[in-house]
Amino acid sequence: MKIVIVGASGTVGSAVSELLARDHEVIRVGHRQGDATVDMTDGASIAALFAGIGRFDALVVASGNVAFNALTELTDEQWQTGLESKLMGQIRLTRAAIPHLNDRGSITLIGGILSEEPINWGVSASTINGAIEHFVRAAACELPRGLRINVISPTVLEESMDKYADFFPGFVPVPAARVAQAYKKSVLGVQSGQVFRVNG
Repeated sequence: MKIVIVGASGTVGSAVSELLARDHEVIRVGHRQGDATVDMTDGASIAALFAGIGRFDALVVASGNVAFNALTELTDEQWQTGLESKLMGQIRLTRAAIPHLNDRGSITLIGGILSEEPINWGVSASTINGAIEHFVRAAACELPRGLRINVISPTVLEESMDKYADFFPGFVPVPAARVAQAYKKSVLGVQSGQVFRVNG
């Protein structure tokens, strides 16, 4: 399979790339580095990415920024960061990928545990992750040519606990390699419209 991985240099993206590259052709896409680059907030950049790649079998997304701040302190600009990057960025990638995906291809997006379990300062992430899950469920009903779409919803990563432990008290972290297995299930499996949760 020919698999395009957006966010391939991140913690999750690196693990997914390493796993899938063992048996498939992987195109690593980043914001500034990789086999190709893309700006998820820019439709023209996304169109140029897929035009350059041509036909492929699976789109994997492991990227998207959100702002963390108290509800009473979040600015419109901070809300817009998550809306434009993690939510609309993934929606843009999905829409633009459809004409380039081979029949029965797949799209796998990324959400997160905050859609289920809010944390302090996480209201924007909770909102956006929930919206991504609803988008995937609805989009699965309308995709043509046997295309599939799912979302991976991981808890906090072991590799990130030194930075985020204070924000996730009592949460049991998981290694990025375990999250990568959920991506493999989505890419190589048969399900669509699913939320694959990876909890500790």
